[in-house]
Amino acid sequence: MRSRDVCLWPLLLVLLMIVAELFGDAGRAALEYERSLIAQGQWWRLLTGSLVHLGWYHLMLNAIGIGVLVLLCPQALPPRIWLRRLALLALGMSLCLYAFVPNLQTYVGMSGVIHGLFVLGLVPQLLRRAPDGHPYDRRDRIIAGLCLAYLLGKLGWELVTGTPVSDEAAIGGHVVTESHLYGSLSAFVYGLVFGSFSGREARSASPQPLPQESIK
Repeated sequence: MRSRDVCLWPLLLVLLMIVAELFGDAGRAALEYERSLIAQGQWWRLLTGSLVHLGWYHLMLNAIGIGVLVLLCPQALPPRIWLRRLALLALGMSLCLYAFVPNLQTYVGMSGVIHGLFVLGLVPQLLRRAPDGHPYDRRDRIIAGLCLAYLLGKLGWELVTGTPVSDEAAIGGHVVTESHLYGSLSAFVYGLVFGSFSGREARSASPQPLPQESIK
């Protein structure tokens, strides 16, 4: 796979996050997940809340997370699948926050969606489902297994103790650890529905070879 195909859409996502941050407090106010305004019908906030951040340092941490995602889970996916993943993970996470965390009034940040993207990238490696149809080697599977173990351990730690791994003082706000859990759970549901873990989603995105005419 070409590095351009792997990096293009994650890079565009980071650029979109940067553009949103350039609008500062006004951008956050217009796009953040805000429970009371969602209840009044501003449904777009279920999606756009993931694009805005508490500040540049918060954005930088999530941009680094996307960079690590590209390094560990290089997937040359077409734009429609990238957009579908981003939209459904953000929507699933936000709906779970709305349903199961009623005391949460506002939320911003891409970290919940990034957790989900790691699930969609690492599980196929562990199951040896490469996008191009070739099996991952043993080293890839070991790395994927260790990364998934870390991810599950991190989620378990945050679920039991409520203590985030991130530095809340540095990012300037409270870390909503539930977003990491619901982003990951949304990814598991997505992967089962769209066949990300079985390789069906990747195969559906690959161009099908044209049937050859018989030679007479």
